[in-house]
Order: sequence, then C-alpha cells, then structure tokens
Amino acid sequence: MTDRRSVTFLRTPSSMAFPTGRLLASIDGVGHVLAADGWLRLGAVLPSVTAELSRAEAEDWCEQEGWDLNLLDEIYRG
Repeated sequence: MTDRRSVTFLRTPSSMAFPTGRLLASIDGVGHVLAADGWLRLGAVLPSVTAELSRAEAEDWCEQEGWDLNLLDEIYRG
C-alpha cells in the first residue's frame, strides 16, 4: 500500500433497512459509504448523526456483517 491517507470511519444509526447502521469513511472531508459494489462517494455532506469508529471497531462491524476486511484497506487507495 502506498500513500496511506487519513481515514475516519463512522457508523450511521440503526434503521429498518440497516439494523446495524451503515459503515462510512471520511477522507479529507469527503464521505464514502460501503455498499455492495464497494465504496461509493457521498460528497462533503455526511449524515448529521454518526458514531466515530476506530479501525478495530470498523473491522468488528465488517466481521459482524460478513463484509471482507480488505474493503477497509481499499478506501485508503481511493
């Protein structure tokens, strides 16, 4: 992995469609959401209510939801 950018992981609140919330990542103020086909760019406006997660907590979320942990590294490559 080259130039490892600063990433902040976040989780949205639970909803009927997403009982454990959605995993988000913010890089230099640009938001991304983890979707079925990888990371999708949201833009500069993130949901107003989120919980910041450590890398380890993001890994735990992925494991709990059955997502490949390598997806967390893909966000660094952008």
